[in-house]
Amino acid sequence: MTSFVGWRQAFESAVMAGNQSAGCAGNICTVNRNRRSLNCALAGAAFGALALGTPAIAADMPLKAPYLRPAFDWSGFYIGGHIGYSRGSSTAVLSDPQAVSTHGVFSGVIGGVQGGYNVQMPSGLLLGVEADLTFPNYFTSNKIVSTLTGARSEVVEAFDYAGTVRGRIGYASGHWLVYATGGFAFAGERFINAPDVGTDQKIINVRPGWAAGAGVEYAFAPHWSLKLEYLYSQFDRANIRFPSGAEHTSTLDFQQIRIGLNRKVDWPGSNSRTPKSDLTDTESDRWEIHGQSTYLGQGYPAFRAPYTGTNSLTPARQAQATWSNSLYLNARLWEGGEVYYNPELLQGFGLSDTVGVAGFTSGEAQKSNFPYPHYNTSRLYVRQTFGFGGEQEELASGQQQLAGKVDVNRLTLQAGKLSVGDVFDGNSYAKDTRRDFLNWSIWAPGAFDYAADRLGLTYGFTAELNQKQWALRAGYFMMGAVSNSNNFDTQVFRRGQYVAELETRYSIFNRPGKLRTIGWVSSANSGSYRETLNDPALNMDIALTRTGRLKYGYVFNVEQSVTDDIGLFGRWSWNNGKTEIMSFTDIDASLSLGTSIKGTKWGRPDDTIGIAGAINALSNDHRDFIAAGGLGPLIGDGQLNYRKERIVETYYAYAVTKAITVTADYQFVTNPAYNADRGPVHVFSGRLHGEF
Repeated sequence: MTSFVGWRQAFESAVMAGNQSAGCAGNICTVNRNRRSLNCALAGAAFGALALGTPAIAADMPLKAPYLRPAFDWSGFYIGGHIGYSRGSSTAVLSDPQAVSTHGVFSGVIGGVQGGYNVQMPSGLLLGVEADLTFPNYFTSNKIVSTLTGARSEVVEAFDYAGTVRGRIGYASGHWLVYATGGFAFAGERFINAPDVGTDQKIINVRPGWAAGAGVEYAFAPHWSLKLEYLYSQFDRANIRFPSGAEHTSTLDFQQIRIGLNRKVDWPGSNSRTPKSDLTDTESDRWEIHGQSTYLGQGYPAFRAPYTGTNSLTPARQAQATWSNSLYLNARLWEGGEVYYNPELLQGFGLSDTVGVAGFTSGEAQKSNFPYPHYNTSRLYVRQTFGFGGEQEELASGQQQLAGKVDVNRLTLQAGKLSVGDVFDGNSYAKDTRRDFLNWSIWAPGAFDYAADRLGLTYGFTAELNQKQWALRAGYFMMGAVSNSNNFDTQVFRRGQYVAELETRYSIFNRPGKLRTIGWVSSANSGSYRETLNDPALNMDIALTRTGRLKYGYVFNVEQSVTDDIGLFGRWSWNNGKTEIMSFTDIDASLSLGTSIKGTKWGRPDDTIGIAGAINALSNDHRDFIAAGGLGPLIGDGQLNYRKERIVETYYAYAVTKAITVTADYQFVTNPAYNADRGPVHVFSGRLHGEF
């Protein structure tokens, strides 16, 4: 027996030595990104064959029940987000003084956030609690509950958000969880009355209720899970009385079907039972998850303004804030094929509802004003890359880029919902309004009227041929149905925007630089400045001259590294200025120059200082149209003492950690909206940005 035990020990030592040389730990193989070690597999097979084929050895070993570590531990805190589709119904009655009633159904895409805590029992029973907030899509029609017109008023009821605080009970088995849920619900609404006499009246109301539902959840990685959930909510009756005397009552119920993504939160010192060797390890090279949150407050003191028009910057002091929250869900589907999905919750207002300055002061202020967060599918597109062999380069992980090696010589195709700026007009020093410059005519070429809705996004497809010293890009994008619209013209190819860009890469004194030359042409249903001016019967309504017209322009974009810490950049952009602005802002020619400086010299290598200036101008036709009282997407004071708009911006971005940055920003605007009678304006901003 002793000799047998000695033989067995010798064999086990040999197996362990083979495992170690093959990259094994015990009988668990280390998985290479492309293949499992052959030596490790042979060593494991030999050990298993010996254990199964030698009864004497098995009998000699002490019998012990194996410990089965759970594949996923559901216990603990988690946070996440969800998207889905909702359908609500309401019966409303307006007494003013006669009663009128209606029954309506409203529906649309929704999005929101959730968080909770679970306790998983050894039997698999799961008990938990979850709270969530859900918001409507940014389309106005998705949030209108009812509209009632009485004898003396018209009342619109709109929902701003819905929330729940619920218990959960379910059964967890491995990676799967099935559960039922129920609890307290609440909904925030606004009731707006437009009486025949007097100003509009607004009442904010929160109604309580209850919610119940069920769902199934799958843990696809040690800290991540995906769920499909149905939820029904019913709310108490709302009884609203307006100052005018009108009374409005309504019922409300709400159904949701939604997909959620949850992330477990490991508190410091907690013990996770999740095995790191799980096949769905988060270090998979097939998917990545990024996120960001940016809060931006902006304001200015009062300034000189002898007159004010519809699209003027309010001369009295004011302050506004915006808040954006984003997820970037990126996955590699097949060799060279990737999908990118970017859901966002957007909230806030630009100064004066994002009008009054052509080079507007906040790149976070889109043209739709949201008092509460609104959901938007900001990006959803597929990307296919074809490599042509030869030298390779490493692409870093990013919000819109999966990490990995690719051929330098390659062709990349993209199609879906995205921003024109995602592909064109890149710049290392002035491009990201959540990290660097804020002014529209500094982070972007002001005269590039790129295709977009009111949030800066569109649908299209692009192609990029990349070489070591240059890249050639081209794309087609859908245009808005009319100026400054959220609806797109569906006459594909007959209407739309075509963009081409040549990027050349060079070195000056061994310091890298890039020059991007962009040309674009748009075919859109747009109005003419000159035709509107020439026909007094139109009463300066440019919409009455809209028909299919062409608009074109160009951009020169340069960036130059001076040292490892200092970079220079500049943009010159121009458009023909004959037809109304469709998507961006009222600029027909723009020049911007600036510098970006890292804080290495003063011991803050992750801090950044930015200094830049911009000069914006209008074409003759555009200038005459505004002077005559015309309105553009962002400007229109009713009168115009024309001068070029001049802007200086400087910021300091202080890196609290690698993931959190606090920025102080100052902008000096001379001749806002090209009007020498108004201003100057001193705009101060504070920005808090975090990302993972």
